[in-house]
Amino acid sequence: MFIAFVLVLKAPAQTQGIDVSKYQGKIKWERVAKNKKVKFVYIRATEGATIQDSYYKTNVKAARKAGLMVGSYHVYSSKTTAYQQFANFKSIVEKKKQDLIPVLDIEGHHSGRLYMKRVDKLLELMEKEYGVKPMIYTSEKVYLEHFAGKKYRRYHIFIANYHGTPTVRYTLWQYSQSGRVSGIAGDVDLSKFHRKHSLYDIRLKRTQPAKTDAKSTGSDTTATPQ
Repeated sequence: MFIAFVLVLKAPAQTQGIDVSKYQGKIKWERVAKNKKVKFVYIRATEGATIQDSYYKTNVKAARKAGLMVGSYHVYSSKTTAYQQFANFKSIVEKKKQDLIPVLDIEGHHSGRLYMKRVDKLLELMEKEYGVKPMIYTSEKVYLEHFAGKKYRRYHIFIANYHGTPTVRYTLWQYSQSGRVSGIAGDVDLSKFHRKHSLYDIRLKRTQPAKTDAKSTGSDTTATPQ
């Protein structure tokens, strides 16, 4: 008699991330980092020309210390110029403390009334400063109205849709605004990658200086901590 043994392999949990702001209050980042599904976090830095999230610096420092990969986002405003908004973002978002590419958050209420020259200039300024095209966060409606053309094909897209899988192209999908994660009181946004993308695609890749001789020690090119 032959006995067949079937080895069942449990598929690994899909890497997912969260995004937070002052509205989550004080976060226990060490507890968050123990969740094997949560590998990265986007933290609200600024909005418009003057608003700066009061928890931003604390969150960045503590989240990275806990071992999470960190990125920052700016909430777009139609009331101020691209230069004013960029100056606000740059003033507190240090490239050396970023593990992920920056995000420009364009909320759904901008549908049908975006001044695209201002948006394009803000994207340009962010790219010049951080050395990579920012990711664009928005709704499917705003994406179809303003970002579906070839001009934006090289940008990663972060789509918010709480009712089903996005029908447009995306790198990240924010699928819930009422997630629960140990270490965070209350609801938190949850996101996951499209099957063709991974955390590697949104990492802020730093350039290592060329070595001039055997004694040269170029800077660490990996995003820390990991």
